[in-house]
Amino acid sequence: MSENRSKWANRSTFILASIGSAVGLGNAWRFPGLAAKHGGGTFLLVYIIAMFVIGLPMLMMEIGIARKLRKGAGESLRGVCKKMEFVGWAATANAFVIVTYYAVVFAWVLMMVVGALKFAGMTGDAEAASNVFANLTQTTWNVPTALADWKIPGVVLVSLIVAWGFMYYCIRDGAQSVGKVVKYTVFLPIILLLVMAVKGCTMPGAGAGLQQLFIPQLEALQNPSLWVDAIGQVFYSLSVCMAIMFAYGSYLDESSNLVADCTIIALGDAAVSVLSGIVMFSTMGGVGMLDNISDSGIATAFIIYPQAIVNLTNVGWFNAIFGIIFYLMLVTLAIDSAFSIVEGVSTSLADKFHVSHKKMTRAVCCVAALVSILYTTRAGLAWLDIVDNWTNQVNLIVLGVLECIAVGWCFKPEKVLKEINRNAQKLQIPRTWFLLSIKYVAPLALSILFCWNMYHLFVVKQGVYGYTVWAELLAGWLISLLVFTSGIWIRLLVNHKKKKGYQEEEVIWKDE
Repeated sequence: MSENRSKWANRSTFILASIGSAVGLGNAWRFPGLAAKHGGGTFLLVYIIAMFVIGLPMLMMEIGIARKLRKGAGESLRGVCKKMEFVGWAATANAFVIVTYYAVVFAWVLMMVVGALKFAGMTGDAEAASNVFANLTQTTWNVPTALADWKIPGVVLVSLIVAWGFMYYCIRDGAQSVGKVVKYTVFLPIILLLVMAVKGCTMPGAGAGLQQLFIPQLEALQNPSLWVDAIGQVFYSLSVCMAIMFAYGSYLDESSNLVADCTIIALGDAAVSVLSGIVMFSTMGGVGMLDNISDSGIATAFIIYPQAIVNLTNVGWFNAIFGIIFYLMLVTLAIDSAFSIVEGVSTSLADKFHVSHKKMTRAVCCVAALVSILYTTRAGLAWLDIVDNWTNQVNLIVLGVLECIAVGWCFKPEKVLKEINRNAQKLQIPRTWFLLSIKYVAPLALSILFCWNMYHLFVVKQGVYGYTVWAELLAGWLISLLVFTSGIWIRLLVNHKKKKGYQEEEVIWKDE
């Protein structure tokens, strides 16, 4: 199957696809919020350090392993260490869970592109602007007592169908169709961000916002949550431990220069985050709302920024156009990340069960689309809040630790480093840097991040995230249990298929 595997058309296509996957909604709305929370320039400094110490080595590790073995996450981890295959399947399962609700967020953003037309008649009316999203979705927000409101607004359901249609179209032929799409979906948000940044920076008061973003407040370095949030943002942003980079790496040509390509991907991801920060801080400074920037992405995109949009000028139609540009920018950021998650899942499953990639992609999209209907209900935001918290704050971090153990301690990381530096010319990854990161720094930092999150959950919040116990057990801990036992279910399915003639392919790391 590897011999007939799809490949990227060229180097630039791989880089664009990877940047598109890494750069998502978190760059546009979570990064600025965390920067505002942690002293602006101070957070930016720690974020950049974490990017090079933890993020970049883990990104190179996943892509390097996948290029060598020509497999998705599940089979790649089996090729590294058979006993750690379950880690690859846990990453795949967790990615599946994430895409079921990420698709709904994508649908909300699509819906708001049209909804932004309402801003034309709301000049200066911040309260009305903040209610546009709520009125369209009829959301009960994240009220714990509203979890059983199953009414589905038609506009949200239609938006979800459109969102899944876009996602399937982008990945229907694997690397070939993705390559055709990313030529537009990566550059368009950057162009739109630049347009918004120019507007923001020319507003009175923008200077105060930019000053808050770029000038460090060194006393913030004493706050442990700064380091935790910066590491978490890097980890989430680069799409590691989500099966994506294994899939993308498996389509790479043998002659590719991983060191240079991964460095470009990481720097591109960081650059879009900073550009998003410039847009948010300059705009909010320009309308006198610097204190309103939130580290909640949903609040920023659908409540706070609409308030800023209707206060940009006294010309309603201009504000509406600016709102449309903002949500189009979010659409182009969201779509690459959304379809890349599906690609990671379908590649893992197709490789394992020797199924046509196209058929597997259709199957994954259909099943995930059905599950995602849960989040289109009026109570969908509350369920999304619970699932998102566990998939990111629990599952993803544990996966990061386990991947580092699998490569750093159950395998020989020197072999992975050799694969990464193969074809590298002047710019090579130093042995000490890579080994220290994968064996010690990354797993230790992620373990501290996990413990910090558990401390907040069990000590600060008394063991309840904010909803009823049954809801958190169902959408939180049960989901985590299913994610980390997914390898068992895959193994049972493999054993069942073997009785019918299925032959499991050997995945071996062959030293050259």
